[in-house]
Amino acid sequence: MLLTKAVITAAGRAQRGLPLQTLVDRDGVEKKALEVVLDEAVGAGAEEVCLVVAPGDEAAYRAAAGPHAGRLHVVAQEQPTGYGPALLLARSFTAGQPFLHLVGDHLYVARGPVRSAKQVADLARVEGCAVSAVQPTRESVLRFYGAVGGRRVPQRADLYEVQQVLEKPTPSEAEQVLHVPGLRAGFYLCFFGVHVFTPALMDVLAEGATANPPDLSWALRELARRERYLALEVAGQRYDTGRKYGLLTAQLALALDGVDRDRILTQIVDLLAAADLAPR
Repeated sequence: MLLTKAVITAAGRAQRGLPLQTLVDRDGVEKKALEVVLDEAVGAGAEEVCLVVAPGDEAAYRAAAGPHAGRLHVVAQEQPTGYGPALLLARSFTAGQPFLHLVGDHLYVARGPVRSAKQVADLARVEGCAVSAVQPTRESVLRFYGAVGGRRVPQRADLYEVQQVLEKPTPSEAEQVLHVPGLRAGFYLCFFGVHVFTPALMDVLAEGATANPPDLSWALRELARRERYLALEVAGQRYDTGRKYGLLTAQLALALDGVDRDRILTQIVDLLAAADLAPR
């Protein structure tokens, strides 16, 4: 599978400013969060990237892309109607080719030398099919994520054949529909924010758009019905910057995985000591 294109969705009105925030990356360099996400995409092999943004944000996103600005194709989503319509806006950009998809409000820290997006892209190239990154997630936070159900691929503890997809299910819905044999009780496979999709997904989304804005979860269920669709338990951690303290948590994770780790640990210890001594 030739995989040289990526689509990043960042048009959600509540999260539109998150990719424009400044962080310090693992290398100790200040970057916009968007540039960190673009580093992830380019590290996975993307040569061109389509950004789906809210109207009026085009110039700010180009400026936040840093050295990747020359790779960008920017499309505005006029109405905030969800991930399905956002991806469909990139159909002409993907032009019948498979593509990497990342969400603009997540950052990633891999366990080991291979970036999270590259783990997904490498598997998709080998298997020649759609692959979504997933992470076992407690049922108490299912309301924040899409989730999949399926069965393990033989002789692989980290790979699943996707059979069902639900968007932000309740714990009772997940228990009935998304059970995965071998997963810890109370945990479900939730999306990580990194996918590789085949051209078939764009076809499904276009079919679904004939009456209403196409729902991405419905489209992924249909994709799983039509062709092989895998979920990979990525060796890494996702950080949703849109949640309370999300940017702070993501920044700490990047710092503790980077060149300034010892310095940051010392500062955390100093903060904890000062908080412990402060009057209550």
